[in-house]
Amino acid sequence: MSKFALYNVVLKDLSTETRVYEYVLDDAYFKKIDSEEVQKGTVNAKVTVQKKTNSFELNFILDGVVLIPCNRCLDNMEQPIHYKEKLQVKFGDKFSEEDEIVIVPESEGSINIAWFLYEFIVLNIPIKHVHAPGECNKTMVTKLKKHITRSKDDDVDVEFDDDELEIEDTTTDPRWDGLQNILDNN
Repeated sequence: MSKFALYNVVLKDLSTETRVYEYVLDDAYFKKIDSEEVQKGTVNAKVTVQKKTNSFELNFILDGVVLIPCNRCLDNMEQPIHYKEKLQVKFGDKFSEEDEIVIVPESEGSINIAWFLYEFIVLNIPIKHVHAPGECNKTMVTKLKKHITRSKDDDVDVEFDDDELEIEDTTTDPRWDGLQNILDNN
């Protein structure tokens, strides 16, 4: 039996009625997925499966919280997850994904949604995820403050509160200023 057998949705037995599947995606689920983005959390997933004329429509509603590392201090932070998604599924000869339609082998007659659930969670995580102002690990912020240098021409976007980090405007070594002309001449 597969470690994700619980997430198999049988489609071939579905007639005109709608089926609802509910899952609690907890730490054990994320450990089985074995991916680096999210390793802990609790997300409630509700999947509604409805048969259409020649396809199936799966509606996903995800609601919960996952723990991810803060981009600034690397401590875990809670990231709320609220997501809705639709997935069209059709029967075919072999498994494939084409645009917004997933083809599953008619001989199997089912689809395993474990990875889709995980992908929808990861898609809901912003690219830049940091603690709310003042909640970052003070020790890490102090160390980061020591190592960040910025010249007047840098376009580095560092968003820290004044109480967390002050970035000093440093000047570059005049011996290197000549190299800037190379970029300007191109």
